[in-house]
Amino acid sequence: MSIEPDAGMTVLLTGLPSAGKTTLATATITRLRGLGVAAESLDGDEVRRMLWPELGMSRADRERNLARVTVVARMLARNGVTAVISAIAPFETARRTMREEHTGFGVPFVEVHVATPLTECRRRDVKG
Repeated sequence: MSIEPDAGMTVLLTGLPSAGKTTLATATITRLRGLGVAAESLDGDEVRRMLWPELGMSRADRERNLARVTVVARMLARNGVTAVISAIAPFETARRTMREEHTGFGVPFVEVHVATPLTECRRRDVKG
């Protein structure tokens, strides 16, 4: 897939906690900006803490968080910004909804599963 500097899209980096999603998002944003592409990172934990701290970690709240992040990402992408979401996104239904929300508006959406072994995620985990 080629990237047009003025065309927005959303990339979802999903996987286990401590899989490296945020690290990959940061590297991706740096690379895209170096290519002249407007890009913004939407980290699931950071967005939750800063924009809607009332959400807990129940399935319903996790899905609400992803739905809200989806709206923000879609708005950015519709305006020429590549939005890179790094979120656990454990439920296939939520990921499918994210994809449908984008494609329904003609906004490209790419889902990338960051497949890190569980033992490595446990080793990296700073949250316990």
